Amino acid sequence: MIKLLILGPTGFTSKLISKLAIADQEINVVAACDITNIGDDLGLLIGVKDPNNIKINDINNLQKVINESNPDVVVDFTVAQATEKNCIICVENGIRCVIGTTALSEEFLNKFEELVKKNKAPAVISPNMATGINILFKMASILTKYLADWDIEVLEAHHHRKVDAPSGTAMKIGQIISNELGSNFEDIAKFGRSRGPNKRSVGAKNEIGIHSIRAGDIVGDHTILYCGPGERIELKHQAHSRECFANGAIGAIKFISTAKENKIYSTSEVLGL
Repeated sequence: MIKLLILGPTGFTSKLISKLAIADQEINVVAACDITNIGDDLGLLIGVKDPNNIKINDINNLQKVINESNPDVVVDFTVAQATEKNCIICVENGIRCVIGTTALSEEFLNKFEELVKKNKAPAVISPNMATGINILFKMASILTKYLADWDIEVLEAHHHRKVDAPSGTAMKIGQIISNELGSNFEDIAKFGRSRGPNKRSVGAKNEIGIHSIRAGDIVGDHTILYCGPGERIELKHQAHSRECFANGAIGAIKFISTAKENKIYSTSEVLGL
């Protein structure tokens, strides 16, 4: 059985992950840490019966929690500032990580990768663990090869509470497209459009537009527009609920618990794509 530590279990997606993990016969939730609801019963907080009666610990005591619970895997869907601190502690203890946090810095990712190899603790890091969006990633890599001369735009929409923009998923899409074009994403990415005359470079090799919407309670929409003379193709994924992310996280937890290669895996690799 996989011994699981949950970081930030009171978050929107993390509550769903917690419910699924507690109900899963292959997973044993051994601890949970957060900055709020410290001392509360995890099961009562998320509305399920928790056979282990896990109490939420103060994240500032993370090392103590690790020493006492000895987890195999940690799952973190919090915010970049917290993940970059807490998952370093986890990987230094040889714990395998599943990270769904977005907007992580390059500095963290480089350091984390070194520690993964040093401590033989493989990890999964993905901006979006939904099965459908990872199929979209695959389809984008195929279509782009044939449509390099068309205009390509990426549009994403999320709820108004989402802090980062563009979304990590939109950035991932842009990077996949630019890689297929043999271009540097940062060189050709155009974030939004300014008011007034807007003369743009034609063709994806010259420019990829990335656009963000923050409104209401939109869970997550991503659309890729491939636009050519007199025609267009649209690839679109809509998350109707956060269950798709939570289910993906559970799959990643099970995958990473037995992964052999000491590296950072993507959800595409988890799904065998």
